Amino acid sequence: MYRTHTCGELRMEHAGAEVTLAGWVQTVRKFGSITFIDLRDRYGITQLLFNESLNPRLDQTPIGREYVIQVKGKVLERSNKNPKMPTGDIEIGVDDFAIMNVASTPPFTIEEETDGGDELRMKYRYLDLRRPVLKRNLELRYKVNRSVRNYLDTQGFWDIETPFLIKSTPEGARDFIVPSRMNQGQFYALPQSPQTFKQLLMVSGYDRYYQIVKCFRDEDLRADRQPEFTQIDCEMAFVEQEDILNMFEGLFKHVFKDVKGVDIQEAFPRMTWDDAMWHYGNDKPDIRFEMKIKNAKANNKVNAEVLNAIDFKVFAEAESILAIAVPGASEYTRKQLDELTEWVKRPQIGMSGLVYVKCNTDGTYKSSIDKFFTEAQLNDFAAFCNANAGDLILILAGKETRTRKAMSELRLEMGNRLGLRNPDDYKPLWVIDFPLFEYDEEEDRWVARHHPFTSPKPEQIGLMANRENYGDIKANAYDIVLNGTEIGGGSIRIFQRELQEQMFAALGMDKEEAHEKFGFLLGAFEYGAPPHGGIAFGFDRLCALLGGQETIRDFIAFPKNNSGRDVMLDAPAAVDKKQLDELGMSLK
Repeated sequence: MYRTHTCGELRMEHAGAEVTLAGWVQTVRKFGSITFIDLRDRYGITQLLFNESLNPRLDQTPIGREYVIQVKGKVLERSNKNPKMPTGDIEIGVDDFAIMNVASTPPFTIEEETDGGDELRMKYRYLDLRRPVLKRNLELRYKVNRSVRNYLDTQGFWDIETPFLIKSTPEGARDFIVPSRMNQGQFYALPQSPQTFKQLLMVSGYDRYYQIVKCFRDEDLRADRQPEFTQIDCEMAFVEQEDILNMFEGLFKHVFKDVKGVDIQEAFPRMTWDDAMWHYGNDKPDIRFEMKIKNAKANNKVNAEVLNAIDFKVFAEAESILAIAVPGASEYTRKQLDELTEWVKRPQIGMSGLVYVKCNTDGTYKSSIDKFFTEAQLNDFAAFCNANAGDLILILAGKETRTRKAMSELRLEMGNRLGLRNPDDYKPLWVIDFPLFEYDEEEDRWVARHHPFTSPKPEQIGLMANRENYGDIKANAYDIVLNGTEIGGGSIRIFQRELQEQMFAALGMDKEEAHEKFGFLLGAFEYGAPPHGGIAFGFDRLCALLGGQETIRDFIAFPKNNSGRDVMLDAPAAVDKKQLDELGMSLK
């Protein structure tokens, strides 16, 4: 028997017990004739006491960091207890030990805070995973996985697997493609999601389906993206939007309580897409703080109450003028305001400048555009922005889309600077009533905002007959947002062949192309497809948010870097000519 207990298990009630432990050496500390070793495994750390009788053996076979050892001894009460360790009241008086495997000196310290950079730690990911912080992340991931499965099981959902080798349907992100040896010149694609399969399962009568499933997208990466990621994928038949929202709001309340001990009693707020875009500048609003965006001018239409007869060229020529009132920030210095101005000028934000109005506590105003505004006008503008004495109004002006995006980023930045974005303050909400279509200027055509299987709002299905209406049609779709991050989205699906063909036609597909790409689905709709809808959640992203972090990488055991490479395996890599010949392929 390699061990009788784990390194995180023993307490004072075990004092006097003879035990056997095994694990990795965290630290070695010598004090004269006595040696202390911290032994680590997945469950924790236990201190070992090697007395002077073991010195000859330690001198002959010294123990180093990350050695795998086994020890036998007695549980003792520690004289210098460590209240920061769960096992800090005890230690093991070692009677015998064995070195099971030696270890080279690690390339970085395997501790809570390490001296290894990202690329180095990813190259030696199997060592990085020994660090407590990553162990906690993967433990959290497991708990979320278990909690989701338990809830869905109680609600009658079945976990049904779907294929990974499927047909490429280039709508949305770029597919990863896989050549077929048995069908040379033809390719599989890896699924971006199990979308069509889960709809087919509804047609098959499996009315409550889910998977915690790998998905693949060949797209540029950033902190919250990986080429392969995990979704909680769900679908239900004989449901309307309200049924979906209630079911999966229940899922999230269950996970929050089960995993984090957070009991959310109130219903999640709901916000239309239009309100989200106008009040927060994006469709995933962070509602942990107010600071809503006010529109003084939109699409070249002036709010006459606040801008009428103001002779200021920047405002006059701007397509959009947006403002936020930052609470309690009127004391910002000129240096801080200049820094904010440079912040909005960064290429990522793209604005040419920033206008400010200080609402002083004595009722006066100080502005960067004092000579263009009277005191009365500044007072009216402050009232329009719902600004109070002591607040700071920040204003951006320019082209509509860019200005809205920039103000959204500025609002979040001010939330960060004022400490209003506490990661432990969970504020979920639903965003609903998305546009069904958006116009792609580059391709000069309408594209689906979500995907081509999303149904219009029932009362707007008739508008599909006229292309002129496309910009007005709302989707029967919904996103769930947590603390300014979209963590899930879905829709009520089209389930009638005629409407699905209308949708394909609206996206520029003729009947031949639609049949070639989706004939199997259209055919299935002729055999009694029920009304159905579903939702998919970003599992990695949810875990990161519950762990209080923004990046998903450290919640995945073996992630890729920002170039999509596995630096541990050195993949992707070249394959030999024999493999290419078998596939009937050659490299260009």
